[in-house]
Amino acid sequence: MNVVTRAPAPDLAAIRAQFPILSETIRGKKLVFLDSAASAQKPRAVIEAMVHAMEHQYANVHRGLHWMSERATEAYEGTRDAVARLINARDRHEIVFTGNSTGAINLLAHSYGRGVLKPGQAVVISGMEHHSNIVPWQMLRDAHGIELRVAPITDAGELDFPAFEDLLRDGRVGLVAITHMSNVLGTYTPAERIVAVAHAHGAKVMFDGSQAIVHRRVDVQALDADFYVFTGHKLYGPTGIGVLWGRRELLEAMPPFMGGGDMISSVSYERSTWAEVPHKFEAGTPAILESIGLGAAIGFVESIGYGAIAAHEASLTDHALARLGGIEGVNVIGRAQDRGGVVSFTLDRAHAHDVATLLDRQGIAVRAGHHCAEPLMRRLGLDSTARASFGIYTTHEEIDALADALTRVREFFA
Repeated sequence: MNVVTRAPAPDLAAIRAQFPILSETIRGKKLVFLDSAASAQKPRAVIEAMVHAMEHQYANVHRGLHWMSERATEAYEGTRDAVARLINARDRHEIVFTGNSTGAINLLAHSYGRGVLKPGQAVVISGMEHHSNIVPWQMLRDAHGIELRVAPITDAGELDFPAFEDLLRDGRVGLVAITHMSNVLGTYTPAERIVAVAHAHGAKVMFDGSQAIVHRRVDVQALDADFYVFTGHKLYGPTGIGVLWGRRELLEAMPPFMGGGDMISSVSYERSTWAEVPHKFEAGTPAILESIGLGAAIGFVESIGYGAIAAHEASLTDHALARLGGIEGVNVIGRAQDRGGVVSFTLDRAHAHDVATLLDRQGIAVRAGHHCAEPLMRRLGLDSTARASFGIYTTHEEIDALADALTRVREFFA
């Protein structure tokens, strides 16, 4: 059962009307889109903001003195302010734009990992991480002599907290890099508790918030985190834009990740000096249109409010667990007490890919596979699952449609 404080239900009809794609039909059937954890659909506000920028004010940012460049720079930097407001950052200069969460984690692994962490120190991740929060740390381990430790999870799909704390006891852990919400299990990790224990043992903490920030409000000050990353395309924004938030003093201690234009203060053939944060980490022409789209997406989310979003999606998740759990042969994966709008499942005698294909023929879009979390799948004793994931536009009726369709799929394989 979810543990989210209830709030007034949002006007779903009005919200859905803002997403043009939801009126599409698939093979003559109304689209039921249950793959928002992979990438959410885009509201008109995002689409129109990007089109308007292309049609009326497109230019490169920061470098031009003409009116068009000034307008584009204002819109681009306005999104930095919007992100800082969204996550309650102390300082807009703590917001670094990246290509996505993967780019943000790689930036951190390279710049903080090689520039601040010392060989012999350790990084702790958990047993429910996306590949994006595994592979960069493996690369750091192999290149820089960092130890990589993995905190196990329980059979319920929650962080094994005593085991996690044991990994920190020797004082060698420099960084904990952990998901805030699992993209497979929907599990929310106990973020404040993780930070308190990590800090007590001298470690910094980064949360991968790619899933979490979609469903509930994130306050980096309340979390007392050191770094936080998320991606725009899951938050109803475009692809190609992500965020690394870090405490300013930590960002200032990190060397640049890439060299080139816009990240320099001065250049000569003998040496170069770097711009101040965040520009030190934003080499080259940035994702101008995508950042404008992200700003519009944040405005869309704020217009609804996280209280309404969290309550609606908690209700959806409870409804999905009840409906799918009542179908013979359907096995819901994970039993975390605190979970978000992601439900992975298997069907007896059927491969997840076959399940997803048959659902697609009924107009229902779900994900199937290992969800970029192969080590987690092995821990669960599986090679793949089907996954239904929800957005603010998802309805209880769509979950009912999924349950009814799964019943037909089960009968087919029976």
